[in-house]
Amino acid sequence: HENQIKLDIIPNAEIIPKYGAAAAGGTAPDALSLDLIYTPSFAAAGQLEDITDWAKSLPYFASLSPAHVKTGTYKGRIYGLPFSADSSVLIWNKKLFKQAGLDPEKGPTNWAEIEADAEKVNALGGDIKGFYFSGNCGGCNIFTFTPLIWASGGDILSEDGTKATLDSPQLRGAIDLYRSMVKKDLVPSGAQTDTGANFFAAFAAGNIGISPSGAFAIGALNTQYPNVDYGVTFLPGKDGGWSSFAGGDNFVVTKGTTKVAVVKEFLDFAYSLEGQTILA
Repeated sequence: HENQIKLDIIPNAEIIPKYGAAAAGGTAPDALSLDLIYTPSFAAAGQLEDITDWAKSLPYFASLSPAHVKTGTYKGRIYGLPFSADSSVLIWNKKLFKQAGLDPEKGPTNWAEIEADAEKVNALGGDIKGFYFSGNCGGCNIFTFTPLIWASGGDILSEDGTKATLDSPQLRGAIDLYRSMVKKDLVPSGAQTDTGANFFAAFAAGNIGISPSGAFAIGALNTQYPNVDYGVTFLPGKDGGWSSFAGGDNFVVTKGTTKVAVVKEFLDFAYSLEGQTILA
């Protein structure tokens, strides 16, 4: 192709200060895969191109994740589009489900089923445990715990984001669910202090029945742990339904770049079947 992309990989801890400084100094890259939570901040600072008209002209715009498009929107204008989107999921070990007498093709659809299925898997004994979560990982838990609340009709903040709603029955119920499983010894003792190092690794080892996770786990399990037979479903509410955290990166364009047309062509390719296959 006449246009070639130069890829710079920046450590996650460095990308925000480096991009901010580069954008302010006029040396920023033409485009960036940016953690979606930062898109509004950089848009407010005037460092991102407004791509609203172009985005809405895309024939597949309506098929893009609405939640991720929303995170890329600031004051009604679009500055970022979903690029490497991630979502919250619940995964279960089919082999352990079968050994426990459960239907290996049917994952939990509500809180009661999560606990009941975890109990049955836990009863297998040995080093098998029914459930896992990283107890000391704030990011892991906001990504996988809040969907339980949302799917039950609750929230942790008011609609305008100015007031915490941490005393809701939905939040208390979700905490009670986790507390109950811990008290029943369905969760490994090491989970309490896990800062996220075993967020995925614990399940991948094959000894955990059920674990909340991210959609990234699907690709990782398929490629790195092909011997783990697993199922994936939504994170359910108390009585059913589902919800998810919108995670991942937005594709943003640096304000003032002279290569907007080339950047748009690249994103069109990235959204194509070939591009999505490569990115996956």
